[in-house]
Amino acid sequence: MKIAYFDCFSGISGDMCLGALVDAGVPLKHIEKELKKIPVKGYRLQSASVKRGHLSAYKVDVVLNSQGKKPEVTIRTFKDIKEIIGRSSLSEEIKKTGLKIFRLLFDAESRAHGEPLNKVHLHELGAVDCIVDIFGTLIGLEHLGIEKVYASPINLGQGFVKTTHGTLPVPAPAVAGILKNVPVYSKTIRSELTTPTGAAIIKGLSNGFGDMPLMEIAETGTGAGSRDFEDWPNVLRIFIGSAGSFSRGKHDDTVTVIETNIDDMNPQIFGYVMEKLFEAGACDVYLTQILMKKNRPGVKLTVLCREKDRDELAGIILRETSTIGLRFFSMQRKVLQRRMETVDTQYGRMRVKRSTLENGTIRQTPEFDDAKKIAKKLNIPLIDVLNSVGKK
Repeated sequence: MKIAYFDCFSGISGDMCLGALVDAGVPLKHIEKELKKIPVKGYRLQSASVKRGHLSAYKVDVVLNSQGKKPEVTIRTFKDIKEIIGRSSLSEEIKKTGLKIFRLLFDAESRAHGEPLNKVHLHELGAVDCIVDIFGTLIGLEHLGIEKVYASPINLGQGFVKTTHGTLPVPAPAVAGILKNVPVYSKTIRSELTTPTGAAIIKGLSNGFGDMPLMEIAETGTGAGSRDFEDWPNVLRIFIGSAGSFSRGKHDDTVTVIETNIDDMNPQIFGYVMEKLFEAGACDVYLTQILMKKNRPGVKLTVLCREKDRDELAGIILRETSTIGLRFFSMQRKVLQRRMETVDTQYGRMRVKRSTLENGTIRQTPEFDDAKKIAKKLNIPLIDVLNSVGKK
């Protein structure tokens, strides 16, 4: 599995992400070409090799057209963003992820300024920067074939920052809101190091925060921040490679567990709730029969998920079930390397899941839905179809 690790020792911003990806090997022309699929004009990308604290880095900036005109499309509210991305010809996966990141940004601004979501707006020129930074980052990661993103704890900086809303303490309220449940710290530099756009990008993309995971580094990229501090490299580093544990056929992982006990709900609702949880990104959902207080039979609903998805999944449970409280905790797990392949059997082609054990042994399990379709189509026992994997 190809992964990327974002080293945010000097914070993170949208232009730092773009610069690091270009430095890691993503052609700027490719990003520009893909961004043209979004109906926004009146800007261009400009890149240059610079130095930040004796480190060489790449700086990518969004530059308005030479006439200094505003973009031809009005982009201010979340509704505007949704409409313009909906009209784009980007892949559905990039659209979905990009809108998720924008939602984090607008939700945080809404909470920070006490305004309804539909009233919150970005300044028009800043909105163009956000679109380019967010979707340019997604385009770059897709070009590199990144399957998962991880990140270090995030340095927020110190002091105060001047904004259109006046002078605000660092971290700005929007940044603090976005990075809820993310490990952060404030060290060394009295300046804003993490911007709302950068915070939203890493919160929306990262599968986990902490030390660099075991990996085999293939490429690195260094993106420059706008400010050049004395004796401090204001850069974002990205490490790209394969998850090193896969070379041993296994992978250590951390998941968040959400649990709740329910004894007063129509059991027909559980199936519907499980579907919604899986659609929202749950890794697994299962039910356990339990005996609760007063000897009442109940059900324990358990959800395994990524930390970044915890709040959204918790909201679904609280809205869709009768529970009035949830439990959260982190859990380590070990996952075998796996991949889905299509193989030939005596009954036709069927998908199988292949996993690799620590000693290199490969075992394969037929995809149940495929086997069921074949059994129905040929009117033969399902067990015969399942046992046909590996036989010809």
